[in-house]
Amino acid sequence: MNLLVLAAEEPQNPLVPPIPELVIGLLAFVIVFGFLAKKLLPNINKVLEERREAIEGGIEKAESAQTEAQSVLEQYKAQLAEARHEAARLRQEALEQGTALKEELRAEGQRQREEIIAAGHAQIAADRKAASQALRQDVGKLATDLAGKLVGESLEDHARQSRTIDRFLSELEEKAEAAR
Repeated sequence: MNLLVLAAEEPQNPLVPPIPELVIGLLAFVIVFGFLAKKLLPNINKVLEERREAIEGGIEKAESAQTEAQSVLEQYKAQLAEARHEAARLRQEALEQGTALKEELRAEGQRQREEIIAAGHAQIAADRKAASQALRQDVGKLATDLAGKLVGESLEDHARQSRTIDRFLSELEEKAEAAR
């Protein structure tokens, strides 16, 4: 107790701790540090190493995934460019086919129109000939009836009647053509 008494008598510096506390604190520090160094520090280092490896593995996986994603992106871009090229080719092909089909249909329509016009002209010519023939017969019949009434005889001879009518109508046609 002498030390305690002496320590109590001296004025104590608040910055310097008492020696027994210093020794006890130092011993406790060495024990705790030794315990931490032997038991906790290997576990902490092990966890830190595992974490470092996991992070490096994750980075490698991320880099490989990024490389794979980049290659897939390049393939997608190549396929997209190919699809666009194919679509442009198909559009051009369809346009050419449409133009050819349009020209073909136009030519077919023109041909059909010409056929219809030719058939119409032929029908008109046939109708004109039939009408002319019917008109000749009607005019001939009327003329022979009228001539028979004027002369007072019957002009029933069919051959002579036809020749007279034909000669009369031919003269009328010649006069009509000469007038033109």
